[in-house]
Amino acid sequence: MAKELADKAKEAFIDDEFDVAVDLYSKAIDLDPNCADFFADRAQSYIKLLSFTEAVADANKAIELDPSLTKAYLRKGTACMKLEEYRTAKTALEKGASIAPSDSKFKKLIDECDLRITEEEKDLVQPVPSTLPLSSTAPSVSELDLTPAPAAPAKPKYMHEYYQKPEEVVVTVFAKGIPKQNVNIDFGEQILSVVIDVPGEEAYYLQPRLFGKIIPDKCKYEVLSTKIEIRLAKADIITWPSLEHGKGPVVLPKPNVSSEVSQRLAYPSSKKVKDWDKLEAEVKKQEKDEKLEGDAALNKFFRDIYSNADEDMRRAMSKSFVESNGTVLSTNWQEVGTKKIESTPPDGMELKKWEI
Repeated sequence: MAKELADKAKEAFIDDEFDVAVDLYSKAIDLDPNCADFFADRAQSYIKLLSFTEAVADANKAIELDPSLTKAYLRKGTACMKLEEYRTAKTALEKGASIAPSDSKFKKLIDECDLRITEEEKDLVQPVPSTLPLSSTAPSVSELDLTPAPAAPAKPKYMHEYYQKPEEVVVTVFAKGIPKQNVNIDFGEQILSVVIDVPGEEAYYLQPRLFGKIIPDKCKYEVLSTKIEIRLAKADIITWPSLEHGKGPVVLPKPNVSSEVSQRLAYPSSKKVKDWDKLEAEVKKQEKDEKLEGDAALNKFFRDIYSNADEDMRRAMSKSFVESNGTVLSTNWQEVGTKKIESTPPDGMELKKWEI
């Protein structure tokens, strides 16, 4: 029965009815979940539907079931290239080429991967650190590019959340009591693929394109009795505003400086700078507008005369003021310049010293 469904799926694929092909292959897989060919062929149908993430997941499953199935490596490499995850694609293609060295398709695609990787390295604004490990045995999946992959075949039935540290992101899937053998997790350059496939139940998929790049070799996961905990090693020390790509701006880490300097850099306008010229002008205006009485008013009157006087007038005022002991204030230099001013006030006049 499963074989008949697979044959019908191939006919639908030839007729460009890719949705029908996926549905028929899925039914065949339900009947025979250990057939690697069914997964590899469904991966090809997913590629035609531009569902590259699902294609990679199926190719990985086919490779797990039959590590010598060359078309599974070809499907995986093709899907990864469509998603511009060329290093992951190259790893899969090289593995397939080692199994089928006479197949020219592998060499052609590997050469294209090399070209794309070179171009990518030239265009990178912030290149991935040179210590980033590349392992031919590391599990790999593709990253989603311009358009998000279509929704997972089944409605998600497990909640997930994440938190992060400077060097890693921790994703938790709240799946309780799931056997480890029913959990398939793969890491790519910028994608996480979580598949929980329990016999008799609909499969669960969590396959986001991640906000930032990760280091697959340093990523790990643990299946616990109440949850699945996944640790993603960041390739760059930046803060992810979201788990998925394209949902927020990059946040650079805060510089490690003293609190005083940090506050000064982070809040340059938190303390207002005084405008001393403006303050002086306000004081002068207040002094000018101030209404004084008695001696204070007279002193201000003399100061105003002195500040607006020319050089001869100031000399006359200073000389007359000093020589008369503060009782005479003249503004005529010709009058006071050659004679001494008497300091004795007239009878009945109180002696006052005016300030100028």
